[in-house]
Amino acid sequence: MTDVFLDAIWTSLPVPCVVLDENNLIKDINPAAEGFFNASKRSLEGVYLWNRLIIEQSLQENFTNTRKNAGQLFVNDVQVEVGVNSAVQCNLKLAPLSDHNGYMILLIAPHELAGRLTQTQSVKSAAKSAIGMAEMLAHEIKNPLAGITGAAQLLSMSLPPKDLELTDLIVAETRRIVKLLKQVEQFGNLRAPHFQELNLHDALDRARRSAQLGFGANMQFFEDYDPSLPAVYGDADQLLQVFLNLLKNASEAASVKGGTIRLRTFYEHSFKLRRSDGSGQALPLQIEICDDGPGLPSNIRNDIFDPFISGKDNGTGLGLALASKIILDHNGWVCVESEPGNTVFRISLPRVLQENRVKEK
Repeated sequence: MTDVFLDAIWTSLPVPCVVLDENNLIKDINPAAEGFFNASKRSLEGVYLWNRLIIEQSLQENFTNTRKNAGQLFVNDVQVEVGVNSAVQCNLKLAPLSDHNGYMILLIAPHELAGRLTQTQSVKSAAKSAIGMAEMLAHEIKNPLAGITGAAQLLSMSLPPKDLELTDLIVAETRRIVKLLKQVEQFGNLRAPHFQELNLHDALDRARRSAQLGFGANMQFFEDYDPSLPAVYGDADQLLQVFLNLLKNASEAASVKGGTIRLRTFYEHSFKLRRSDGSGQALPLQIEICDDGPGLPSNIRNDIFDPFISGKDNGTGLGLALASKIILDHNGWVCVESEPGNTVFRISLPRVLQENRVKEK
């Protein structure tokens, strides 16, 4: 059996699987486990298992005894906590990894995986319906708001200076509402990507230069690019919009004294995304936008890409939802790892294939 075939099996397994070394450090995980832990393979490699997978102490001792005896362990109906997530009922299976002395493989079978998936889909469907209704109302609301703004500005011309604060407040608030409505319309009316062969570093440089001249003027930028990174098949304007949005979030998370933003690109040949229909796609082009801000609030970290979810005061919760929508339209994947002092947004995209070049011609 070839290594390519084995890799395809590992990637396609629907059950979360974790390979552990002799010290219970995570050495490898499959895509299903990435979804279960809500973290990328790269971020979990070398992490002590029991720091991310929380079970009863007695069960950890059973795991240790099983390892010593090079045996197998099957435990049903275990309460498992993953990071800050609530407990999940699972079946766990532990066994030695053949031809790798001291290495073990752990299979995690959540009882309510299908139920949780259905619930997530329902939430996303409700959010999409809310977006549709807001989009429908946006046009109707903007017209009377323009009248209110105009009336307030006319009124201010005949008021004494001490009363101008009230009309200025009316104008400022109506403009803020109009800005929100425009974002809602933009989210609902995003056109399909115009695909072409692109250099990701060109788009990142455009975003960085724009940020340094505006909202990110107080930030320090560092670049760690892989110069051999191949081209991506995407829409230059839409990808630029995603990068600008992530840079803006990083800049706004910093203190008034500023902070640092690191732009990193690299190629990860083994990274594949397993779709809901069972198909898989290679997404080897990796872009990371990292900042040293306070991190995302733990209560919204897992939902940050959903519409109307925001960790900022007066935030609309549409910026990251729009970024996620664009990346999904590019057949890619976006995720976030966040803790105080280190927040990493990672975008994974497919490279240009020969069939893409044929279509473009």
